Amino acid sequence: MAVSSNAAYSFTKPNRESITLLAGLGVEGDVHAGVTVKHRSRVAQDPTKPNLRQVHLIHQELFDEVAEAGFTVAPGQLGENVTTVGIDLLALPTGTLLRLGEEAVVEVTGLRNPCAQIDNFQAGLLKRVVGRDDEGRIVRKAGIMGVVRRGGTVRPGDPITLTLPAEPHVPLAKV
Repeated sequence: MAVSSNAAYSFTKPNRESITLLAGLGVEGDVHAGVTVKHRSRVAQDPTKPNLRQVHLIHQELFDEVAEAGFTVAPGQLGENVTTVGIDLLALPTGTLLRLGEEAVVEVTGLRNPCAQIDNFQAGLLKRVVGRDDEGRIVRKAGIMGVVRRGGTVRPGDPITLTLPAEPHVPLAKV
């Protein structure tokens, strides 16, 4: 649906006509691209850890869901690089390969762990993207993260195809 990147640390990312994914690094020119962690909180903990959050994907259906509660969120505004439609991202197992467009391949590493910046963007939104299920377990809805296995250019409207990993499937956990 949309692609976004930002060379500066900012919560939102402007939409682009295209983004280029670089194998092992992430989105070309994006502040979160790199072999090791780039998110400020993770750099503070251990800057040598591998970057499992090179690409952030969110499903448009989340924006539709929060709109029902009175929030207006557009692609790129929650800091994602790729906004999808029609794919249940949160149900994918760890290790799923997403082919974006003709060349790029992203391996799904886990769930985005949303932070308080979401409430700085729109007060009360964090409770809509993180909740609890009937058993009291935390449910994270703010998208998934991945690493770039094969580079390529990605544009809005490009098809996304899935290749599931071998079973048994490992459910997504926060990364």
